[in-house]
Amino acid sequence: MGYVREGACVAILDRNLEGAEQVASEAGERCMALKADVADGLMVESAIAQVLKRFGRIDAVHNNAGIATPSLPLHKTSEAEWDHLFRVNVKSAYWTTRFAFPSLVASKGAILNTASMVGLIGQTDHAAYVASKGALISLTKAMAADYARFSIRVNAICPAAVLTPMLERWCAEQSDPAGSRQLLDNIHLLGPSPRGDVVADVAIFLLSQRSRFMTGCIVPVSGGAELGYRRS
Repeated sequence: MGYVREGACVAILDRNLEGAEQVASEAGERCMALKADVADGLMVESAIAQVLKRFGRIDAVHNNAGIATPSLPLHKTSEAEWDHLFRVNVKSAYWTTRFAFPSLVASKGAILNTASMVGLIGQTDHAAYVASKGALISLTKAMAADYARFSIRVNAICPAAVLTPMLERWCAEQSDPAGSRQLLDNIHLLGPSPRGDVVADVAIFLLSQRSRFMTGCIVPVSGGAELGYRRS
């Protein structure tokens, strides 16, 4: 919604077409919804072709899809769980970049990856998720170095605990859901866990010309959580 409010034409790619269509309807005529599993290259290729047919160009790609489960250390994570998490959290960026790349070259566009603070500082009992976000952080830097010659900027944002549906589900899966929610609220120096608007504001900045001389940056949107303190 934030991108649309800034005047952008937006395509939402989601496995949940009904949910994406609801958001697109609320956003208005400059927003379209497409059913796509971003871990599936053929679906991404088809979706990007439809975006180009509708809008004629691509100026930015925001790789925002992600899953967090399983909540397990490495030795308890199955191979299937590991591979699925990496397909969604990391390989999706491969597919979107591969198929949007010619359009981004033409527009001298920008790519934004949603990583996580845990990719920088780690987290217990989330080996696959932490590894995937660390991979995305390193990939962001590699892409920035490779694509600067095409005037394509690539940056990443690293939220801490943001109250998304995925985080709400994660809290519900824990042995003490209320305690887990309180723990998350307490890690940010600037206050309780925020909603997605705080991340959207930074994302808008990083995909706009206001950040035109920034690339390869890993930007915390964390309320100071990485400083290691706790609010009383």
